[in-house]
Amino acid sequence: MERVCFILQVKKDHLEEYRERHKTVWPEMLEALRETGWTNYSLFLREDGLLVGYLETPDFEAALRGMALREVNEWWQRQMADFFELGGEHADRSMERLEEVFHLA
Repeated sequence: MERVCFILQVKKDHLEEYRERHKTVWPEMLEALRETGWTNYSLFLREDGLLVGYLETPDFEAALRGMALREVNEWWQRQMADFFELGGEHADRSMERLEEVFHLA
């Protein structure tokens, strides 16, 4: 199982709405994530907008490709693009993956 940690930057003026949108993620999106191998998936948000994501998956690249094929993901990414400091890019194409340097099993 691959452990993945990534960061993105949420615009400071969008923090509250970003939190609100994630209180009720669409059931179709949750199902697509599960079906494409995203498990133990969490997002953490700091007050300056730093977003840290963590997930476990058998193959992260395959999980990303699987989600890219889903219509619900395309719709979600378009809805969320303005929340990030990415110049309108989709967040799932702009995640900065962090290197794992230690893991206590």
